Amino acid sequence: MLTISTQDNVLAVEIMGELTLTDYNEFESAILDGIKENRINLLIDLTQMSGFTVDVVWEDIRFIRGHAHDFARIAAVTTDQWQSWLAWINSAFTDAEVEIFHDKTAALAWLVT
Repeated sequence: MLTISTQDNVLAVEIMGELTLTDYNEFESAILDGIKENRINLLIDLTQMSGFTVDVVWEDIRFIRGHAHDFARIAAVTTDQWQSWLAWINSAFTDAEVEIFHDKTAALAWLVT
């Protein structure tokens, strides 16, 4: 399950439990709506994510490669080393600044500066 909100050119996504392809498609739609006018900043909170289905990985790589220039900054919030590594891998497919944070408030502050 996920929640999505937008404020001040920041698209905030919080993932809870297992991320499925249906959830990811909702996430993609929100991004596509957000990038119609300009590049966006993305805050993705992974602190409550328990895992993801394999099809999400392939869709994520495809989507990020197709939208490599649509993000200004991406902040991932996680305390899990594995999720940090995955965020780092995704950074290879985009020209956005990507940072990993342990604190959501700090991540949001970085995105809006």
